[in-house]
Amino acid sequence: MEARSASLTEIRETEVPAKMKPLHKELRKNYDLYLLLVPGFLFFLLFSYVPMFGLLIAFKDYNLFKGVFASDWAGLTHFREMLKIPAFWQMVRNTLTLNVLGLIFGFPAPIILALMLNEIRAKYFKRISQSLLYLPHFMSWIVLGGIVYNLLSPKYGIVNELLRQLGFNEIYFMADKSWWIAVYTLTGVWAGAGWGTIIYLAAMTSIDPSLYEAAVMDGAGRFRKIWHITIPGIMPTVVVLLILTIGHMVSIGIEQPMALTNPVVTDVSEVISTYIYSVGIKQGQFGLTTAVGMVQSVINLCLVLGANYAAKRMGREGIW
Repeated sequence: MEARSASLTEIRETEVPAKMKPLHKELRKNYDLYLLLVPGFLFFLLFSYVPMFGLLIAFKDYNLFKGVFASDWAGLTHFREMLKIPAFWQMVRNTLTLNVLGLIFGFPAPIILALMLNEIRAKYFKRISQSLLYLPHFMSWIVLGGIVYNLLSPKYGIVNELLRQLGFNEIYFMADKSWWIAVYTLTGVWAGAGWGTIIYLAAMTSIDPSLYEAAVMDGAGRFRKIWHITIPGIMPTVVVLLILTIGHMVSIGIEQPMALTNPVVTDVSEVISTYIYSVGIKQGQFGLTTAVGMVQSVINLCLVLGANYAAKRMGREGIW
């Protein structure tokens, strides 16, 4: 009897896990790994998802003293006001123009730099070049803006001094609207290309070295190795970063426009983020600016979904 009861106990013990759901099995098996996810989960919950309740301000006549939930509902009033803002479509145009130029000139820059750095064999030169390229990313736009204004100053800037030495007239880079757009785009490339290069160099380290050895055995030169091995090897990273970049086409950071703008070029430098800051924070129109920011986020989400769908249709993996 004792042997029979022991066998029945063993059977029950083996039956219980079989009846458990797969999720429970996974949690019990890898609980230590899931515990490592808890800090990250709490971070995004507290700082990314909980603040989303603030979007209610877009539908309310927000009163600072009543709070978000006690303020009166305003329906879609703020969204209608948004469309009636005289400079709204001008801000949208400026934001799209600066982002499209940044995508055209700024996105390929780190790829080209990474390909060039990957081919450098002198280690010290490579490390110094990488450090100089990364440096602008760690500087604030206030410092970078001051450097740009001093370099391009009509009277004291080294650029205009060189132009005068070559027999040309000085150019008011920061006061001319066309030149201001060019300066904005190039400074964005200058500040961000080095940081993007890190990502592509990291992606290149995952390429199997035997592919390069086989290509050398077949007589491939340096450019053929880049074209047929390196670029296809980093293409998944390129696609993912391109999708993420397209997802920010309607939004733009506030630091760079604020650091480089001046009253003369407001027609081309006023973007959605600077408007939200000047109207929402300085004038206290929280409902209107929240509505603008909400529309901006929804359009960005649609762009990410569309870009990811297009990438998958073209045979790429996409983000998800």
